[in-house]
Formats: sequence, structure tokens, C-alpha cells
Amino acid sequence: MTEPTTEPTTELTAPSFVKPLFLGELHESIVLPYPRMAPDEHARIDTLTTQLREWAAANYDERDVEQQRWIPDATVRALGEMGMLGLYVEQQYGGLGLSQTGYCRMFEVLSGIDATLGVVLGVHQSIGYKGIHLFGSDEQKQRFLPDLASGRRLAGFALTEPHAGSDAYHLETTCELQPDGSYVLNGEKRYIGNGSRADVLTTFARTPSGGHVALLLESDTDGFEVGDRYDTMGLRANDLRRLRFRDVRVPKENVLGSEGQGFAIAMQILNNGRMSLGSGSVAAARSLTDMAIAHVTQREQFGRPLAEFELVQDKIGWMVAYTYGLEAMSYLTTGLVDRGLQDYSLESAIVKVAGTDFIWQAANRAFQLAGGKAYLRSEPYEKILRDIRIFPIFEGANDVLRSYIALNGIEPVAAQLSGLSHLGLRDPITAVGVVADYVGAMVRRKVQPPKLRGTQERFASHAEVVSDQVEQLRAVTERLLRRHGEAITARQAHHKRLAAAVTDIYAQIATLARVSDVLERPEQGMIGDEPFIAETFCLRAADRVRRQFDQIEHNDDARTFDIARAAYGRARYHHSV
Repeated sequence: MTEPTTEPTTELTAPSFVKPLFLGELHESIVLPYPRMAPDEHARIDTLTTQLREWAAANYDERDVEQQRWIPDATVRALGEMGMLGLYVEQQYGGLGLSQTGYCRMFEVLSGIDATLGVVLGVHQSIGYKGIHLFGSDEQKQRFLPDLASGRRLAGFALTEPHAGSDAYHLETTCELQPDGSYVLNGEKRYIGNGSRADVLTTFARTPSGGHVALLLESDTDGFEVGDRYDTMGLRANDLRRLRFRDVRVPKENVLGSEGQGFAIAMQILNNGRMSLGSGSVAAARSLTDMAIAHVTQREQFGRPLAEFELVQDKIGWMVAYTYGLEAMSYLTTGLVDRGLQDYSLESAIVKVAGTDFIWQAANRAFQLAGGKAYLRSEPYEKILRDIRIFPIFEGANDVLRSYIALNGIEPVAAQLSGLSHLGLRDPITAVGVVADYVGAMVRRKVQPPKLRGTQERFASHAEVVSDQVEQLRAVTERLLRRHGEAITARQAHHKRLAAAVTDIYAQIATLARVSDVLERPEQGMIGDEPFIAETFCLRAADRVRRQFDQIEHNDDARTFDIARAAYGRARYHHSV
């Protein structure tokens, strides 16, 4: 057994940290002190990181891998021997037994070596066999995990279909229960990573009753067909395939969970996978920032280094500050999972959206700073651009996740308000009780507003601002609910604003928690400008929150939507000089 993965903390006061923010509640004891890995695991990660980087420098050529369109089998075996294919799997099943934070730290290194390497290994363990780890029986774990953790077998995740992408609930792949407890599977999946290489595919289908089931499909099963490979813009060594099932019989011992749990299992697996996309984004951001700094400090124009020009400093400063905030938020999230947070669905979605949007913007800036040489295929920039463009799309398209974040945050507020919206005069006693409870809750929020008190005194003003914004988030959410009622589910422009606001609120809290922890532990080797970076990030994030709240009331949504509908009617851009 491994030691505790994070330092001890008090019992968690809520099942989620982000969801209560919409209620105007700030459970600071959940996030303070900032979670850290236990010293023994930290030492293991340092050793593993050094070992992996030294191995990759001598044995891994990302351009050669891209040209071959797959990671060589010998490479997969070598990574398996190092434990890189079983990072979080319990040691009793042959894995390294790392915490969620430890896993994401290693995933950051893998992604920094090559984005395709990160994706292939992420498909394998972030989502491919994660369901076995989370929901598998003892027998299933014993049967599958040792081979998967060692790399003797590879895993995949088969959810997306031709007509069920972001709307994953409405799967068309079907399966019927047989008298012997097995299922017969028919249908088609597409865009499946490790498609022809995976020996075990966690596959999802709909039953005749309309429920969902999760199945562990082994690739040598009769009726399973691997279709043509997709020719992709980036991640060209990822074996992306169409899969078909023609009367595929999956034995009862390969049913994951029970019938009816399939969709919930899929969503929980994706919640976990999104955290590694956050840490992968941190890796990409660091790499891009380092490349940009190296170029602008060495390249001279107009008689001085590019680094001295303000517009260059603007880009570099933005990249450094945002990377710091993203890193703080990503590893706060993994730390909360290690502390036992029950519901981290919004936290993981936030990290995924913020991270994958940011690295695209950061890549564009780094490309711009590199100038004409960035356009050459001999340079790394074009491959980075090709590889990362898919990140805001897979494991939940970012626009869909924005609505997901907003609507899941709105839900508890709606539950509090529902008692008021349905009151009648025929039951005055009940009405008085509900109104009294609601008014009492409002008074308590005013008397005891959300406060972030546990940060260093230096950051008191920033803590005050973000505390006020938590209170505003509740007020704005309530106002939208009263104005739109159930129609709020369709007001996606407001979803985007709420999601952006709560993301920057969460990021400020994470950043303040992180930098406060650093100041309290100077022996850890704080870089002198770290507080300044944290303050800069928080100032900018707070300003973005203010703009989002302002646009709830003052926007040109109706005008923009009218323009779009008119363009639809013409089926093209119709205007000319």
C-alpha cells in the first residue's frame, strides 16, 4: 500500500467546491491549505520524471513516430516496463499506485515529450481502462489490469457515434440481453483512439428499455470489425478508427457495473480524463513559453533583442501569468480528488475548457513571436498547432461543457427557488414556512457573506474581491432564473458568461491558495516574483469576471442572433462592395 497522497486536512464540508459557489457559498476549508503530495510520492515522481525524460531523449523521436503513424511496439513495451501504462493502477495489479495528482504530474511529462504520446497513453489509461479501475469487480480487475498496466495489452474507449457525439446520451448502438447474461451488440462507433491497436475497449450501448450499459469488448471477439483509419490533421500517430459491431456477443463477466449504469459510468470516466487534459495543457503551455523566451532573448532586431520590446513582453507576461493560474487550478483539482472530494465534475470540466482554450491562444502567440521560421516544417511550431487543435473538441467539446458547467451550477439555485415559484394561497402555513426559510437564508448570506480568510495577508484585497464575486455569482444566477425560468436551459450565451465567470473565480481562489502556501513554506524554494505573478493573474481574472457579469445585462445577443439567422436564410455571406 502507498502512503497518503496528500497532507492531512479537515473533513470536507461539501461534496463539491465549485457547485456551492453558485449558491454564494465559499467552503474555504476544502481548498486551504493548498493540497500537496506526500513527500514520499513527491520523491517517486521526481525519480520517475528523470528516468522518463532521459529515456525519451535517447529513444523517442516524435517526427519519426508521426511518420510511422504509430508508436513502435518496442517503445510501448519499454514504457510499460517503466510503469508509464499503469500509473494509477494499484500495486497489487502491477501498477505504480500513484495518486490523481501523481498521475497528472507524470501525464504532464508524457505530453511534454510529444502530444501524440500523451494522447495514446491517455486513451489507454485516462479513459480506456479507467472504468475497470473505478467500477470493475475484483475478478475483472484481476483479469484485465495486470496486462493493461504493463502494456502487454492496450485499451480504448468507444463512446462516440456518427449521430451521437456531444449528445452522447442518445446512442444508437444497441445491445440485447441474452438468457445466459451476455449481451449481443450491434452498431457503429467513430473517432475511436487506439482503434485497431486496443485489445480491450470500454464500449457503451443502449438496451431495448432505453437504458445504457458499459461493456468490456475484447478485440478478438467474432463480429467486431475495425474500419478505415481517419487521416487527421494532427496527432497523426494516433490510430483513430471507425468500429463496427455485427452481432458481437459480450459475455456477462465483461459487463461493467450493471444495466442502466452505462451513461453514468461514461460520464465519470470522462470527468477523470478531463483532469489529465488540464495537466497536459500545463505541459504544452510551459513548453511554448520556454520556446518563446529562448527565441526572443536570442533574436535581435533594430539593434536590440526582441525581448526588450513592449509588445513582446506583453505576450510573454501574459503566457507566464496565465500558465501559473492554470497550473494552480489544475493541481488544486487533482488535490481535491486525492482529498476525497465526491463530486468534481464541474472542477474537471473547468480545467479542461480553460486549459485547452488557453494553449491554442498561447501557441498562436508563440508562433507570432517566432516569426517566419515558425512556418517551416523543420521547426516544432507547426506540429504543435496541428496536434493541439483537437483538444478543445474531444472529451467533451468546450462549448458543450460551458453549458454543462453553467446548468449544473444553476441547478442547486433553482432547487432553492422552486419552493417560491410554485407557492399558492391555499396552503398559507406551508407558504409562510418556505418564505421564512428562504428569507432566513438570504439574511444569513448577508450577515455571513462568503469569505476567503485563510490566504496570506499580502493578498487580502484580492481575497476580498473574489469573495464579493462569489456573492455576485449567486445574485446573477438567481436573477437569470427569475427572468427566464425553465427557458434558461436554452440561453447559451448566458451559459458561456456564467461558465467563464465561475472559471475565473475558481482560478483566483486556486492561485491565492497556491501562492499563500508557497509563502508559508519558503524552504520549498519560492521564485522571487511568484507573488507578483499571482497578483497579476488575479487582477486580470477579476476584471474578466466583472465583464462577464456586466454582459449579462448589457449585450448585443439579439442583434448577433438576428444576423446569424439572416445568413442561414441566404445560405451564404451575401454582401459585397
